[in-house]
Amino acid sequence: MSPPDAFALVVDGWFDGEQRHAGPTTMTIEDGRLATVAAGDHAAALAEQGWPVERAAFLMPGLVDAHVHLFLDGAQTDSRLRSEHLQQPLDRLTEAGRRAAAQALIHGVTTVRDGGDRHGVNHRLRAEARRRGSRLAQVRSVGLGVKRAKRYGAFMATDVGDDDSIRSSVRELARDNDEIKLILTGIIDFGAGAVTDEPQFTLDEARSVVETAHAAGRKVMAHCSGLKGLAVAAGAGVDSIEHGFFMDRTTLALMRDQDLAWTPTFCPVHFQWAHPEAAGWTAQTVGNLRRILDAHAEHLLLAHHMGVRLLLGTDAGSMGVKHGAAVFEEIERFLEAGLPLVAVLRAATSQPRRHFADPHPLLAADAVFEAVQLAASPFDDVQVLRRPQRIWAASMSAAQPSGH
Repeated sequence: MSPPDAFALVVDGWFDGEQRHAGPTTMTIEDGRLATVAAGDHAAALAEQGWPVERAAFLMPGLVDAHVHLFLDGAQTDSRLRSEHLQQPLDRLTEAGRRAAAQALIHGVTTVRDGGDRHGVNHRLRAEARRRGSRLAQVRSVGLGVKRAKRYGAFMATDVGDDDSIRSSVRELARDNDEIKLILTGIIDFGAGAVTDEPQFTLDEARSVVETAHAAGRKVMAHCSGLKGLAVAAGAGVDSIEHGFFMDRTTLALMRDQDLAWTPTFCPVHFQWAHPEAAGWTAQTVGNLRRILDAHAEHLLLAHHMGVRLLLGTDAGSMGVKHGAAVFEEIERFLEAGLPLVAVLRAATSQPRRHFADPHPLLAADAVFEAVQLAASPFDDVQVLRRPQRIWAASMSAAQPSGH
């Protein structure tokens, strides 16, 4: 007889997070973990032993959105209502974040990395998601980041001053944060088509953040765009650069040589280009947005060819960027840039898990069984990614399949 809370799955084809495999392949799942992987169709033998047997056309690891803000509602595009949302009490913001984490899981996103909020919603949801039965995507939480007073990032970071303040703040944040968020630059001035402000931290100050975080066993993710900020981020050795608009070859080479990751987050800028009425942009600004996106795509393809570690993140919660569904929009941007699908799926599965130091980054024996069943191979029809048939995740009440 099969063990309790166990079943077998025979797949016609699958992607393990690194490479595509032809089937049939038989997998056994016990207590939420992938126990065995064997070539061939062993359904009859397992059924005789009492194993429940399922079949799937295609299987792949659960997706990872490597940059979200759970407490923000990306579906809301009215600026006034978005501002009012931030004034809600903590329980309302937490409920919004809970809905976002549930929505991510419905779309096959089994893990999200929350890029910061000053309310602690991300820490609360991280704890909730770990409870079986929550039906939430797992949350990697960066809690509060660090920023300069009167500079960009108040909704997701705390202010720091001199070097002693930087180091003490980072040490304190490292107690609860999975990573340290460094707000290195502001947002892009779309009207000017550039990053117009100076970096919030010098190279030495950014190094203090990195050194202190690493000493505490934490990686550093840097909110950063523009050549000046990118030079500081790469020079300081931050572990990942988030957004990274106006990238250049020199920075990419430094990132490759130090194995620093890049999360390009096309979605927010693409939405504002596609829907300029939401922000009231002029034709000139729309042209700037298009040029920014085109240059971003060129550098993404260059990063791929140079061997830079890429993480797929959407910045969900930003205007027009919906939790869960945005992952497929970001996948489309990567494909439009010219990356092969196998590289895009790596950026959405195994690469972020490796970056997070997951001991089992691939869909392989002994890994937690977080997987998505598809009606066909995405290598034949990429649109099947939008319509997962079944999702298995650590936060579900049992290891049995759950319908979409």
